[in-house]
Amino acid sequence: MKLPLAREECLAYDGDLKAPDMKRTIFLTFLALLFTPLTMLALAVLLLAFVCPGSWAADNAAPRDYTSRVPRFAFAAELSQQESQLKDNPLMQRFREARRRAADDPFRPAYHFSSPEAQLNDPNGLCFWQGRWHLFYQARPAEDGRWHWGHAVSDDLIHWRDLPYAIYPNPEEQCYSGTILVEPDRAIAMYHGRNLGNMVAVSRDPLLLNWEKVTGTTVIPLEKNGVRRHFLSAEPLPYRIYDPCIWKKDGVYYSLSGSVDYSGPAGKPVLAEFLFRSKDLAHWEFVHQFVERNAFTQVGDDGACPNFWPIGDRHILLFFSHTSSGQYLLGDYDERRDKFSATSHGRFNFGPVSPGGVHAPSATPDGKGGVIAIFNVNSAAGGKRAAGIMSLPRRLTLLARDELGQEPAGDIESLRGEHQHIAATLLAANQEIVLPAIRGNTLEIAAEIDPGHAPLVELNVLRSTNAEEVTRIALFKNRNVTSRFMPPQQKLSVVTLDNARSSLLPDVLCRPPESAPVFIPADEPFKLRVFVDRSIVEVFVNGRQCLALRVHPSRADSLGVSLRAQGQPAKLRSLDAWKMKNIQP
Repeated sequence: MKLPLAREECLAYDGDLKAPDMKRTIFLTFLALLFTPLTMLALAVLLLAFVCPGSWAADNAAPRDYTSRVPRFAFAAELSQQESQLKDNPLMQRFREARRRAADDPFRPAYHFSSPEAQLNDPNGLCFWQGRWHLFYQARPAEDGRWHWGHAVSDDLIHWRDLPYAIYPNPEEQCYSGTILVEPDRAIAMYHGRNLGNMVAVSRDPLLLNWEKVTGTTVIPLEKNGVRRHFLSAEPLPYRIYDPCIWKKDGVYYSLSGSVDYSGPAGKPVLAEFLFRSKDLAHWEFVHQFVERNAFTQVGDDGACPNFWPIGDRHILLFFSHTSSGQYLLGDYDERRDKFSATSHGRFNFGPVSPGGVHAPSATPDGKGGVIAIFNVNSAAGGKRAAGIMSLPRRLTLLARDELGQEPAGDIESLRGEHQHIAATLLAANQEIVLPAIRGNTLEIAAEIDPGHAPLVELNVLRSTNAEEVTRIALFKNRNVTSRFMPPQQKLSVVTLDNARSSLLPDVLCRPPESAPVFIPADEPFKLRVFVDRSIVEVFVNGRQCLALRVHPSRADSLGVSLRAQGQPAKLRSLDAWKMKNIQP
């Protein structure tokens, strides 16, 4: 049927119409008008606004009301009053009930932080304020479905207490990632507001419960002079707007916007951090691209979730790449030129972004020359097992000019319970030795292993009786070589964390083994601290490296621990294991 023809027929007719003909003509006329180019365009516009309401509102209409459906409360300014208000707060009651319901979940970690009720994503704004550690994180509450900033507080970086949602969306559509700068009288959060730009919010109360957004809207807008500077924009732009971090120098605030620049090979994207500065937090000016001499990161990497802090006598830039996950650059901050020159690079994730890998960082100085960092670790399972969790906090230090140290941070030893010790033991070649006294899925294992001439030594955890399920830690001593043209020429060892056989569940995805290089002096054994917590395994190696993966063992007997030397004998110098307590009351 050619609908415009029906319209022409209707316009040409000048005689009397009978009732059935009248109805037919009116109907055909309606269809003809409906499908004119103008009405089709109007329908397309309405459909676009319905499908992409946030983007449409941000680009082409008056600002939408993005008020959250999550209850929001105002709290007192004095600590004792805040604590009193929290006891009966509806959100706190809801969180306690959610944790009670989740207590029997076999994949819910016992001593790694997880959100009480909402989906958890990037950690944000880790900071130390008035004697307490504060962790914020992207949380998606059930009744709203958009990213808010969740909130938890701790005295020791290990035992976390839930607090109400801290930063709510509006006027931004969602609250994305950012960092917090602590001043003597206030905490300043800077984060990305989806479809609006970078935001600043300030809190002054003891538990950081009340937040006020500076100017009430974005301070670094996504759109300026009709040009949209989103981090996905491929146009040649002086800067792009995405996840920020914030610091202060000589009375001036500085911020990075982590994104990409299309200056890589053949115009491909490469990591970029765009520098801004402000005297009052409300008015910001673009300075220039911050990182120079970066030949370390991959083509395609971006610099999301930047965290820039001093470490020792140098500086570290932690960031997240949507291509290759959590990484860092070590280098020197030229404060006169406001440029960061990278001299070294490392990774926190040694494989794909997902499934089950270390994701984005949040970091803050520890006041002793180091940096405390924490990461979300995404799930490898579907359904309700898909919620992300946090890694253990790590203390990063400078061991040498271009060498980063990594150790567990906080009072992790306070969680140790029942203890087992294994004395020096010869590991015969090609024989798996199961340790019957050490079993569990919430463990800390401290082991010293001398591989001798064995090309490989394995420490296996979460092993079922017949090894149907097992998570494998493989140690390769002096197996990698640094560049012959870059002194000092050192042989690097390699540690592998492998979840290929961790689970028999059909909806759990394994990943290629994580393989991390680590320098271990020739006369030094492998010194491992392994943390097993139901659905996550973290391995700290000689204070110089760390690997972490999600695992989802399905069998009730996947609790065993074993050792194996390949090819030639090795020696277990000592092994201590503790059953770990739950951090939730």
